[in-house]
Amino acid sequence: MKIPLNKMNQYIVPRWLLFLVISFHFNLCFAQNWDIDLLKEINLDRNKSLDPTFKLITKSVSPLSIGTPFAVFGLGLIQKDSSLKSKGIFMVEALCVNAFTTTALKLAFKRDRPFVTYPYLDKQADAGSYSFPSGHTSSAFALATSLSLAFPKWYVIAPAYLYASAAGYSRMHLGVHYPSDVLAGAIVGAGSAVLSNYLQRKISTQYSRKKALKL
Repeated sequence: MKIPLNKMNQYIVPRWLLFLVISFHFNLCFAQNWDIDLLKEINLDRNKSLDPTFKLITKSVSPLSIGTPFAVFGLGLIQKDSSLKSKGIFMVEALCVNAFTTTALKLAFKRDRPFVTYPYLDKQADAGSYSFPSGHTSSAFALATSLSLAFPKWYVIAPAYLYASAAGYSRMHLGVHYPSDVLAGAIVGAGSAVLSNYLQRKISTQYSRKKALKL
């Protein structure tokens, strides 16, 4: 069965991703001065006594963003709680969608790290791949958003987003990302979780309807 072109585009290129690419391409081309000026203020005028704290936050992003979804799923298995297992699966899906989208954008833009273009910046953390968008920030916001959707309680939402915001700020504080990288990472991470949640609910609804028709 052939999928109409307009339907196919919805699957291949989500509209929020197109908006992100167009908007930040404009930013990279025309607002570079704003980007580097703000980064200089954050990085060069920073409180250096906070460096160890922000380094710790940066290093914690990967273990937490990977470990938390599997911990939720594992807890669901132990407790034989199908709802908890479903939430864990959703969080893993959000993590995967975020990783794919972030990698695709990095390869599409191929933006150099700020300390490469501006050697006077004080680089205080490891940084390997391209700069745009921030992978640490996208992972942190994917985790925060998926946690908030899975467990919509204020005592989950507030700390989750506070942590994600600190993770994003840490990348600028340590001189490895532009503000626009961090902003894009936040949008990609949150958007990946929202998209994953929408797809999971849609698939679950369709499955329930088919099951009901068979009865």
